[in-house]
Amino acid sequence: MSGLSDQVRAAIANNVRHARRTRGLSIRDLADRSGYSKAMLSQLERGLANPTVEVLSGIAESLELSFADITRTPLYEPQVMRRAPGDEAGAAAARTLLSSLDRRRFEVYESALPAEHTHESAPHGRGSEEFAYVLSGAVTLEIATWTVRLRAGDAVRFSAEAEHSYRTAARPARLLTLVSMPTD
Repeated sequence: MSGLSDQVRAAIANNVRHARRTRGLSIRDLADRSGYSKAMLSQLERGLANPTVEVLSGIAESLELSFADITRTPLYEPQVMRRAPGDEAGAAAARTLLSSLDRRRFEVYESALPAEHTHESAPHGRGSEEFAYVLSGAVTLEIATWTVRLRAGDAVRFSAEAEHSYRTAARPARLLTLVSMPTD
């Protein structure tokens, strides 16, 4: 199998398992709701099945999800883009920091964070992502089990489905953030 097929199967397996567990359902419960066998659902959750679009649609419906929800590839860890070595003022240059191909709505924020400050943020909803670029200073980003130290010129992209925070140390920082949410 190709790497892309493996990634899609893994995303489907994780999304179905997560949705089932979040709803407090056993595999038997999901089998009863969806009409598909426990064996097939177990294979699907282990990334071993190659379900048809019809099967995926039926499982999504039984979990009260959209087809997009069941097939999306969520961000499991932050993607950090470090400042390129030699980035100097005075030279004309442009670089793509982060991008997304999805149709989404978004909000852009510029934040001035004082020294010794923690800015806490609630989850932004299912399928949300946050992009951040440090304009000046340094911040420590904390998301669930991840802690990432970012300096001026660094960028990061992460799933904003969980609580997260930006913390400064002894110096203030300026931060540009973009929160991207599905348009469902």
